[in-house]
Amino acid sequence: MNCMNLTTLVSSKSCLSSTSPLSLHSSANPSQLPGSSSRFSHVAPIHCGLREIKNRLNSVKNTQKITEAMKLVSAAKVRRAQEAVVNGRPFSETLVEVLYNINEQLQTEDIDMPLTNIRPVKKVALVVITGDKGLCGGFNNNIIKIAEARIAELKNQGVEYTVISVGKKGRSYFIRRPHIPVDSFLEGMGFPTAKEAQTIADYVFSLFVSEEVDKVELLYTKFVSLVKFVPVIQTLLPLSPKGRICDMNGVSVDADGDEFFRLTTKEGKLSLERDAVRTEKAELSPILQFEQDPVQILDALLPLYLNSQILKALQESLASELAARMGAMSSATDNAMELMKNLSISYNRERQAKITGELLEIIAGADALT
Repeated sequence: MNCMNLTTLVSSKSCLSSTSPLSLHSSANPSQLPGSSSRFSHVAPIHCGLREIKNRLNSVKNTQKITEAMKLVSAAKVRRAQEAVVNGRPFSETLVEVLYNINEQLQTEDIDMPLTNIRPVKKVALVVITGDKGLCGGFNNNIIKIAEARIAELKNQGVEYTVISVGKKGRSYFIRRPHIPVDSFLEGMGFPTAKEAQTIADYVFSLFVSEEVDKVELLYTKFVSLVKFVPVIQTLLPLSPKGRICDMNGVSVDADGDEFFRLTTKEGKLSLERDAVRTEKAELSPILQFEQDPVQILDALLPLYLNSQILKALQESLASELAARMGAMSSATDNAMELMKNLSISYNRERQAKITGELLEIIAGADALT
């Protein structure tokens, strides 16, 4: 039986847990990487020739090398991305507190500040931040599901909405669904920069100031740790009335603590070590006074606030994507090694059976001559 078309098959459940002969009509997807590990008390026989099993073993071995390399690349990048996230959080959070302090001082004055005006919500802009690549588990699907749930909620409330998609995966998703109004498609370019965040901030600023939308919400994946990243919905505009970064329900999404991860070598293998880091935030004095007019300070700080919040969301989303990809590739590598082990057992059994059969033929021929 020809099994050459099965050399790219990595899934172990469909081929080794079944007792039926291996055939070309396997129900598994030939291009699907292993998603979950499995353990076998015995190895079911694979009715293929030694050459076919050997080719498949080599194919799985090559796949394992690729997934291992992708895991190491993601592990190296996630360290840099996490450092950017943790180093930028104190600035963005302190900036929100300063703006809140100034805004409170202006409550008694008759001053019109467009970014702090809370008006009846008739239309909401949803800034959805997704990744640019796949092979990262359910990272992109989770944030898209949150966006779909928020859209359904706005529909039930009778509130209009528009989507600003950031990332290639979000673009490919929304472009296939014309019933969802998308105002703009924006794509990232590797590690987020202030220039890229400024482009999004300027666009959101123009929408809110022109009163095309009454509220702007930021949907992104918050990076908590290497194995935990949570999709959140943050109210970007108008400015938070509580002086801290909050989601749409008023719940703070500020980070109380972080964990750093670094690559180390133990027993000749790469491993990860984590260090807990507490984010220290200086408290503002209640008698703080400003030399300049508060209106001038707000005019200078509000654009900086928008830029910092969007840049922080882009950085956290990228760190979460890299951590998710590292986890997915780690699982794929483990499953490939498990499959290689079971294929090796099947190969040895097939070779032993073949040798035994040839010996029996030789003995039977010798007996026939005597």
